[in-house]
Amino acid sequence: MRTQVCIIGGGPSGLLLSQLLDRAGIDTVVLERRSRDYVLSRIRAGVLESGTVGMLEKAGIATRAHAEGLPHTGTYLAVQNTGFRIDFDALIGKQVLVYGQTEVTRDLYDAREKADGIVVHELDGVELHDLDTDAPHVTYVKDGTTHRIDCDYVAGCDGFHGPSRQAIPKDVLTEYERVYPFGWLGVMADLPPVSHELIYANHPRGFALASMRSPTRSRYYIQAPVDDPLDKWTDDAFWDEFRRRLPHDSAEALITGPTIEKSIAPLRSYVADPMKWGRLFLVGDAAHIVPPTGAKGLNLAVSDVHYLFEALTSHYRDGDDHGIETYSQTALKRVWNAIRFSWWFTTTMHRFPGQEPFDQAIQDSELRNLQTSVNAQTVFSENYVGMPY
Repeated sequence: MRTQVCIIGGGPSGLLLSQLLDRAGIDTVVLERRSRDYVLSRIRAGVLESGTVGMLEKAGIATRAHAEGLPHTGTYLAVQNTGFRIDFDALIGKQVLVYGQTEVTRDLYDAREKADGIVVHELDGVELHDLDTDAPHVTYVKDGTTHRIDCDYVAGCDGFHGPSRQAIPKDVLTEYERVYPFGWLGVMADLPPVSHELIYANHPRGFALASMRSPTRSRYYIQAPVDDPLDKWTDDAFWDEFRRRLPHDSAEALITGPTIEKSIAPLRSYVADPMKWGRLFLVGDAAHIVPPTGAKGLNLAVSDVHYLFEALTSHYRDGDDHGIETYSQTALKRVWNAIRFSWWFTTTMHRFPGQEPFDQAIQDSELRNLQTSVNAQTVFSENYVGMPY
């Protein structure tokens, strides 16, 4: 098989890139190791930056997001059970949209299917070949048969554990990592959210986040040891701990009940540099991981897609390779800004092992400054809603 761009990974970044390139008349093939049902079963974040919404509009798949998504013009932060609101709309005239990543992926699958896009599922043994030549190709095994795709470029949208980043020589790749000494215990529940906007809570017992997927489905998190056994966290144990960490008025309004999903996720900050080698481009989690504080994971992947889409369309339409040559440097500028913001927000809101009263006092002071300073709130809003591409 021959295509112009072989995309490894059928999550939202790979499907979005495929959809955008298809609309620009550029051929793609998407390779996804898992089944479509498996991809759509993954629970992920749901806060979309304004730039991400713009990219969904450009891809022609924003109709349902606008109809069913929840616009948020601000967010709440709390310290030791007392909260305050940051008004994005008043400060910078922008907002975010709460719309689940799973729903974004579903919309992209529907669009690729409607356009007769090629997405190959349930395969193994993906290998990338001759990336440092003018004729790269990708091989994979499906149903016991090895297949080959010849292409101009390869886009590695295959996540942290995929083969794309591994194809970059070790003496070329520099990796930066910070592993956080805790995890997020998250639950999903078909219950009305405790707040119409997100609540990020700093508390001496640990961080908590009140989020949602819809007016009737809540997504809640608490900081917990990453190696905690899930059976330790019964529903009652979770609700009791979650309530303790919320602002007092929210704790009183909290509606509890059975949860429908429960998991503990580790937190890390990670960056791979460069994001381009030969004819290979890294996109999304293949190149960078952020802690979920601030919901930058999907949004950062979409910004990578933006830069790569612009680079490839300039190449095929105008014969201009400047965007291709500078993709890594351009994307990494925005990546490091998001890494910095997520690191700052995580260290400000969480309780660290061995943390002393001094450390909590510094966090309290940081949040009081954010509560009282218009300048600090403006900077926070710009970063949370998303810096421009």
